[in-house]
Amino acid sequence: MLEQGLLVVISGPSGAGKGTVIKEILDHNDDICLSVSCTTRPPRPGETDGVHYYFKTRQEFKSMLRNGEFLEFATVFDNYYGTPIFAVDEKRRQGKDVVLEIDVQGALEVRRKVADALLIFIMPPSMEELERRLTGRQTETEEQIKKRFTTAYYEMKFKNQYDYVVVNDTVERAAAEIVDIINKEHEMRRNKEEQ
Repeated sequence: MLEQGLLVVISGPSGAGKGTVIKEILDHNDDICLSVSCTTRPPRPGETDGVHYYFKTRQEFKSMLRNGEFLEFATVFDNYYGTPIFAVDEKRRQGKDVVLEIDVQGALEVRRKVADALLIFIMPPSMEELERRLTGRQTETEEQIKKRFTTAYYEMKFKNQYDYVVVNDTVERAAAEIVDIINKEHEMRRNKEEQ
Protein backbone atom coordinates (compact mmCIF):
# COMPACT_ATOMS: atom_id res chain seq x y z
CA MET A 1 0.00 0.00 0.00
CA LEU A 2 1.24 3.49 -0.90
CA GLU A 3 2.31 5.50 2.13
CA GLN A 4 0.35 8.74 2.48
CA GLY A 5 2.36 11.92 2.06
CA LEU A 6 2.75 14.49 4.81
CA LEU A 7 1.22 17.95 4.94
CA VAL A 8 4.20 20.18 5.78
CA VAL A 9 3.31 23.73 6.84
CA ILE A 10 6.19 26.21 6.66
CA SER A 11 5.92 29.67 8.24
CA GLY A 12 8.27 32.37 9.37
CA PRO A 13 8.71 36.12 9.28
CA SER A 14 9.15 38.05 6.05
CA GLY A 15 12.86 37.99 5.21
CA ALA A 16 13.51 34.63 6.90
CA GLY A 17 13.98 33.07 3.45
CA LYS A 18 11.00 30.67 3.39
CA GLY A 19 10.49 30.86 -0.37
CA THR A 20 14.17 30.37 -1.16
CA VAL A 21 14.47 27.39 1.21
CA ILE A 22 11.30 25.81 -0.21
CA LYS A 23 12.58 26.27 -3.78
CA GLU A 24 15.83 24.51 -2.79
CA ILE A 25 13.82 21.61 -1.31
CA LEU A 26 11.57 21.28 -4.38
CA ASP A 27 14.52 21.45 -6.80
CA HIS A 28 16.10 18.36 -5.22
CA ASN A 29 13.13 16.22 -4.09
CA ASP A 30 10.62 14.86 -6.61
CA ASP A 31 8.36 13.41 -3.91
CA ILE A 32 7.78 16.84 -2.32
CA CYS A 33 5.48 19.37 -4.00
CA LEU A 34 4.09 22.82 -3.28
CA SER A 35 0.41 23.21 -2.49
CA VAL A 36 -1.54 25.00 -5.22
CA SER A 37 -3.89 27.68 -3.85
CA CYS A 38 -7.16 29.01 -5.19
CA THR A 39 -7.33 32.74 -5.89
CA THR A 40 -9.79 35.27 -7.24
CA ARG A 41 -7.07 37.43 -8.75
CA PRO A 42 -6.71 37.22 -12.54
CA PRO A 43 -3.91 35.07 -13.97
CA ARG A 44 -0.66 36.88 -14.76
CA PRO A 45 1.10 36.25 -18.09
CA GLY A 46 2.55 32.73 -18.13
CA GLU A 47 0.43 31.43 -15.23
CA THR A 48 -1.54 28.23 -15.81
CA ASP A 49 -4.74 27.22 -14.02
CA GLY A 50 -4.08 24.20 -11.77
CA VAL A 51 -0.30 24.72 -11.90
CA HIS A 52 0.35 28.15 -10.38
CA TYR A 53 -3.13 28.67 -8.89
CA TYR A 54 -6.68 27.47 -9.32
CA PHE A 55 -8.24 30.66 -10.68
CA LYS A 56 -11.79 31.14 -9.35
CA THR A 57 -14.46 33.79 -9.65
CA ARG A 58 -15.50 35.49 -6.41
CA GLN A 59 -18.77 33.54 -6.55
CA GLU A 60 -16.95 30.19 -6.97
CA PHE A 61 -14.58 31.04 -4.12
CA LYS A 62 -17.40 32.08 -1.78
CA SER A 63 -19.30 28.88 -2.62
CA MET A 64 -16.20 26.78 -1.76
CA LEU A 65 -15.88 28.78 1.47
CA ARG A 66 -19.50 28.11 2.45
CA ASN A 67 -19.00 24.40 1.70
CA GLY A 68 -15.91 24.21 3.99
CA GLU A 69 -13.58 23.31 1.12
CA PHE A 70 -10.53 25.26 2.38
CA LEU A 71 -7.88 24.35 4.94
CA GLU A 72 -7.31 28.08 5.40
CA PHE A 73 -7.98 31.29 3.49
CA ALA A 74 -7.07 34.96 3.54
CA THR A 75 -7.94 38.21 1.82
CA VAL A 76 -4.95 40.03 0.33
CA PHE A 77 -5.39 43.33 -1.53
CA ASP A 78 -9.09 42.66 -2.26
CA ASN A 79 -8.45 39.16 -3.61
CA TYR A 80 -9.16 35.87 -1.89
CA TYR A 81 -6.55 33.15 -1.49
CA GLY A 82 -7.26 29.72 -0.04
CA THR A 83 -5.75 26.25 0.28
CA PRO A 84 -8.23 23.77 -1.22
CA ILE A 85 -8.58 20.54 0.74
CA PHE A 86 -9.19 18.48 -2.43
CA ALA A 87 -5.80 19.37 -3.97
CA VAL A 88 -3.82 18.65 -0.79
CA ASP A 89 -5.63 15.34 -0.15
CA GLU A 90 -5.14 14.18 -3.75
CA LYS A 91 -1.36 14.75 -3.65
CA ARG A 92 -1.05 13.12 -0.22
CA ARG A 93 -2.94 10.03 -1.46
CA GLN A 94 -0.43 9.83 -4.33
CA GLY A 95 2.32 9.57 -1.69
CA LYS A 96 3.61 13.12 -2.21
CA ASP A 97 4.56 15.37 0.69
CA VAL A 98 2.73 18.68 0.26
CA VAL A 99 4.41 21.92 1.39
CA LEU A 100 2.21 24.82 2.37
CA GLU A 101 3.89 28.23 2.82
CA ILE A 102 1.51 30.31 4.94
CA ASP A 103 1.50 32.80 7.81
CA VAL A 104 1.23 31.91 11.49
CA GLN A 105 -2.56 32.36 11.72
CA GLY A 106 -3.06 30.12 8.68
CA ALA A 107 -0.70 27.50 10.09
CA LEU A 108 -2.56 27.32 13.40
CA GLU A 109 -5.85 27.06 11.48
CA VAL A 110 -4.45 24.10 9.49
CA ARG A 111 -3.28 22.49 12.77
CA ARG A 112 -6.89 22.62 14.04
CA LYS A 113 -8.22 20.97 10.86
CA VAL A 114 -5.45 18.46 10.07
CA ALA A 115 -4.25 16.65 13.19
CA ASP A 116 -1.23 15.08 11.48
CA ALA A 117 0.04 18.30 9.84
CA LEU A 118 3.75 18.91 10.40
CA LEU A 119 4.46 22.55 11.32
CA ILE A 120 7.95 24.00 10.73
CA PHE A 121 8.91 27.57 11.64
CA ILE A 122 11.82 29.15 9.76
CA MET A 123 13.80 31.78 11.66
CA PRO A 124 16.57 34.13 10.62
CA PRO A 125 19.90 33.60 12.43
CA SER A 126 19.36 36.94 14.23
CA MET A 127 17.13 40.01 14.15
CA GLU A 128 20.11 42.00 12.79
CA GLU A 129 20.37 39.56 9.88
CA LEU A 130 16.62 39.78 9.30
CA GLU A 131 16.86 43.59 9.12
CA ARG A 132 19.83 43.31 6.73
CA ARG A 133 17.86 40.93 4.46
CA LEU A 134 14.76 43.13 4.46
CA THR A 135 16.69 46.31 3.64
CA GLY A 136 18.92 44.43 1.16
CA ARG A 137 15.94 43.45 -1.00
CA GLN A 138 15.37 47.15 -1.75
CA THR A 139 11.75 46.38 -2.66
CA GLU A 140 10.07 48.23 0.19
CA THR A 141 10.00 51.66 1.80
CA GLU A 142 11.52 52.24 5.24
CA GLU A 143 7.99 52.32 6.67
CA GLN A 144 7.13 48.93 5.09
CA ILE A 145 10.36 47.44 6.45
CA LYS A 146 9.53 48.71 9.98
CA LYS A 147 6.07 47.14 9.69
CA ARG A 148 7.54 43.80 8.53
CA PHE A 149 10.03 43.94 11.42
CA THR A 150 7.23 44.54 13.96
CA THR A 151 5.23 41.69 12.41
CA ALA A 152 8.32 39.43 12.60
CA TYR A 153 8.60 39.98 16.38
CA TYR A 154 4.89 39.17 16.73
CA GLU A 155 5.10 36.01 14.57
CA MET A 156 8.15 34.69 16.41
CA LYS A 157 6.12 34.55 19.63
CA PHE A 158 4.25 31.59 18.07
CA LYS A 159 7.32 29.49 17.19
CA ASN A 160 6.80 27.22 20.22
CA GLN A 161 3.45 26.11 18.77
CA TYR A 162 5.31 24.52 15.84
CA ASP A 163 6.74 20.99 15.79
CA TYR A 164 10.18 22.18 14.67
CA VAL A 165 12.11 25.45 14.44
CA VAL A 166 14.77 25.70 11.71
CA VAL A 167 17.31 28.54 11.57
CA ASN A 168 18.01 29.67 8.01
CA ASP A 169 21.69 30.57 8.28
CA THR A 170 22.39 29.11 4.84
CA VAL A 171 19.71 28.02 2.37
CA GLU A 172 21.31 24.64 1.62
CA ARG A 173 21.71 23.71 5.29
CA ALA A 174 18.17 24.81 6.24
CA ALA A 175 16.68 22.92 3.27
CA ALA A 176 18.65 19.77 4.16
CA GLU A 177 17.47 20.02 7.79
CA ILE A 178 13.82 20.25 6.68
CA VAL A 179 14.23 17.23 4.37
CA ASP A 180 15.78 15.32 7.31
CA ILE A 181 12.80 16.29 9.50
CA ILE A 182 10.35 15.07 6.83
CA ASN A 183 12.21 11.75 6.51
CA LYS A 184 12.30 11.28 10.32
CA GLU A 185 8.56 12.01 10.52
CA HIS A 186 7.84 9.37 7.86
CA GLU A 187 9.93 6.85 9.78
CA MET A 188 8.24 7.67 13.12
CA ARG A 189 4.76 7.37 11.57
CA ARG A 190 5.65 4.04 9.89
CA ASN A 191 6.93 2.70 13.23
CA LYS A 192 3.69 3.79 14.95
CA GLU A 193 1.58 1.97 12.36
CA GLU A 194 3.64 -1.21 12.74
CA GLN A 195 3.10 -1.33 16.53
